[in-house]
Amino acid sequence: MAVFQYRAADHSGKVIEGMIEAEAEHGVVSRLHEMGFIPLKIAAPGESRGRAVPVSLVLFSRKKVSQQELLHFTQELSTLLAAGLPLDRSLSALANLVEGKEFGAIMRRLLEGVRAGKSFSAALAEHPEVFPRLYVNMVRAGEAGGILENVLRHLADYLERSLSLREELKSALTYPFLLAAVAGLSLVVLFIYVIPKFSLIFKDVNQALPWMSRLLIDFSDGLSSYGWIALLLAFVAVIGGAFYIRSPEGRLEWDRLRLRLWVLGDLFTKLEVARFSRTLAALLKGGVPLLDALGTVQGVVGNRLLARAIAQVQNKVREGKGMVGPLSESGFFPSLALQMIAVGEETGRLEGMLANVADHYDQEVKRITKRLTSLLEPALILGMGLVVGTVVISMLMAIFSINDLPF
Repeated sequence: MAVFQYRAADHSGKVIEGMIEAEAEHGVVSRLHEMGFIPLKIAAPGESRGRAVPVSLVLFSRKKVSQQELLHFTQELSTLLAAGLPLDRSLSALANLVEGKEFGAIMRRLLEGVRAGKSFSAALAEHPEVFPRLYVNMVRAGEAGGILENVLRHLADYLERSLSLREELKSALTYPFLLAAVAGLSLVVLFIYVIPKFSLIFKDVNQALPWMSRLLIDFSDGLSSYGWIALLLAFVAVIGGAFYIRSPEGRLEWDRLRLRLWVLGDLFTKLEVARFSRTLAALLKGGVPLLDALGTVQGVVGNRLLARAIAQVQNKVREGKGMVGPLSESGFFPSLALQMIAVGEETGRLEGMLANVADHYDQEVKRITKRLTSLLEPALILGMGLVVGTVVISMLMAIFSINDLPF
């Protein structure tokens, strides 16, 4: 038998905490249900975050409202609503659990708005920095259909899958990024501090050095003397590029360039197709009409060219045409995705097929990312080895050349 910590809410919305002895987590859940409580979190003693019961999670310690916090909020709100608590009591219970000041203040404003007679979706819409259009539109559809708890469950699934993909991509890219940063820093130290020490030795015989050694020493001297100018120019170029990309024309060109990049263009395309498919599937599952869902998706996808293509698809659908033809004309969607969407339209299972498309291309993105990172790591190590080897050989050639000098 193990002792578990728990956090639960009663049917009035009051939050309680305590400890229960049981063989496993499901035993704790059963005991809490028998006592008339709604489980919110179950964890073994000493766990800092705990393992959440399937539909509820630990809450919030950071200052900013992250996607992880939004996921936790959605899952726990769905749990409380499914257990029969009214919306205002559910929000009140969750407000007592929030530790972050920013999200806590937002929770209190949501509760005040709902108690003042606003719809939940209208209260959410007042905080677009936390609740995106996708979230608000799905909640609005859930309120209209009387299935808010089901919609929140679909939203939680959507957020969890999106967050999982993002975290996997971050994890896959962390090591290559650190390796590249260390390699770059090592090269800077090598050219600014190490090589100049050698150049002092050869200062009086510079013209007699082999061409490779002279070239390396001159490059090092230039980097030491004018490196700050290159750094300043690079900084100005980055700032200027950032401002240009923020403009409508610049963002369009940047999005077009990303899709045309060698190797990475295919990755970006599949990532956008997966995001489009999952977002549209989540909206349709939440009861949002197709035309409204397409309008919402335009604001969710990150690529402006794809957003324009979706706007054209929306116009065609409004005219009574299917999605496959306009999507095919856009040139963004792979043939497999188009075939799966066509099957979904023909069988009346469009949302299910869109979810399958998203799952497939999520896996493709993970596979491509894993392959690229597996190639990038040895490439960085090899490149670093070549640079260091070139420096060593150049210095050795310079040292050996001294013996050939006439005295």
